[in-house]
Amino acid sequence: MSRSTRAVRIALLGAFLTLAVAMSATSAGAATVIHFVPESLPALETQLGKHEVHALTLHPSPAPGRVHVSMNDGRHYTVIYSTGEQTHLIALARANGARYAVATVKPKAPATTHHTLRYIAGGIVIVVIVVVAAVLLVDRRRKLREGVDTTPPTPGQPSQ
Repeated sequence: MSRSTRAVRIALLGAFLTLAVAMSATSAGAATVIHFVPESLPALETQLGKHEVHALTLHPSPAPGRVHVSMNDGRHYTVIYSTGEQTHLIALARANGARYAVATVKPKAPATTHHTLRYIAGGIVIVVIVVVAAVLLVDRRRKLREGVDTTPPTPGQPSQ
């Protein structure tokens, strides 16, 4: 088996394995999607009183706020609440031993295009260099095939 055949087989095997890993990661990520079912605030308070709630995540903005509820049995709910009820929900969660977290909105950083423009400019420079090198190489080979002397004439000798 020649080196080039072996290299091609190794490259194909690497591409196949990369594709297989990417496909399994995609399917595994799709299997863990959580669907929150709507629920009322009084039902949440009753479940907190019965110690059925595992964790709460409060999302106060945008108003009205939302609570994502994770139950001990694996179910998930979402509850809409007003901003004045947030302290009451936190107190209920503390009293009944449920974990809670208040989500904060992080401001988005402005998008920078500086690096993108650098990569585009670098790519254009590389393409220009490759094209110029190809043109010079093709021209040189054409002149050699025609038998034209590419050396400059020495002074005193007539050019052909």
